[in-house]
Amino acid sequence: MEGSSVCLVGGTFDRFHSGHEALLLGCLAASSKVEVWLVSDLMAQIKAREVRRWDLRALEIHEWAADHGLSERLTLHSLVDRVGPAETRPDATAIGCTPETRSACDAINVVRSENDLQILDIIEVEHLLAADGTPISSTRIRAGEIDREGQRWLGPAEMLYDQKMPAVLDDELKQPFGTLHEGPEKDSAVAMKSALAAVPENSQKLVAVGDVCVQTLVELDIIPDIGIVDGMTKREPWAPAADLDRSGFPNLLTCSNPPGLLTSDLKTTLKTALSHDEPVLVVVEGEEDLAPIIVHLLAPLGCAVVYGQPGRGVVLRFTSTETKENCRRLLDVFTREA
Repeated sequence: MEGSSVCLVGGTFDRFHSGHEALLLGCLAASSKVEVWLVSDLMAQIKAREVRRWDLRALEIHEWAADHGLSERLTLHSLVDRVGPAETRPDATAIGCTPETRSACDAINVVRSENDLQILDIIEVEHLLAADGTPISSTRIRAGEIDREGQRWLGPAEMLYDQKMPAVLDDELKQPFGTLHEGPEKDSAVAMKSALAAVPENSQKLVAVGDVCVQTLVELDIIPDIGIVDGMTKREPWAPAADLDRSGFPNLLTCSNPPGLLTSDLKTTLKTALSHDEPVLVVVEGEEDLAPIIVHLLAPLGCAVVYGQPGRGVVLRFTSTETKENCRRLLDVFTREA
């Protein structure tokens, strides 16, 4: 590449994904150096409170650049206003964008022309599409729909059939899937209070699985965003289930899910429950033991899921990429029911 060219590219770059990679590679292919102006935490929080901290977003880009031998050609900077240095940098030669930010780049060039500065070459990189044909985006990743490569965690076809748990998973699924908060079985509030203390105020939805968990929360005057019950505990009918005060749940959904299965009915019902803005009580005819697998696969990143560990306490697990990957691994072992 003859001479030295400097491309400026700005953005939030949250949950660094394949689309981000394509944008930076496009800029690097046309320029000798690329400056990534990463939106500050203050600006990012205005956009979405779930955006990760600046240092974490920067680290992902640094690691990606290092893995691809691009560290010497790519630098990171903090963007604290709408356009950063693009309107005034005399040494800049190009600016990178995607189709929806092209107009902002055109506006920057108008200002540069008025100030007798070199017009920037606009490097426009098309969005990378997910497997479903729609663009990969940080918003969709945070919403829990897709991974960073654009694959759905739970595809539409898989939502439509039942799946059976194989016996090989029995031992693994009996172990706590998350952090165990211990407490006496006769006073479930002790373990639940411990679990709740670990849930940050800005977390996404609180999902409670199991009659004892839901009942305990209600008695603590805490209504979970989603409560999932089946009238059972330890796979036996639980008489106190009939006394659950349902008045705090504006929405009631029902579905069928026999033991050892993850039915289409359960999947679609949980998807509907997650879409509600007000608390939902999901009443399962059968068993809800396996419901956390589907909840985590469908839920936004940052959801808190609690369920009971018989005789030991309450398990708390946050929906994260790692959690989704683990649930996906488990579901891949399930067999499809005719």
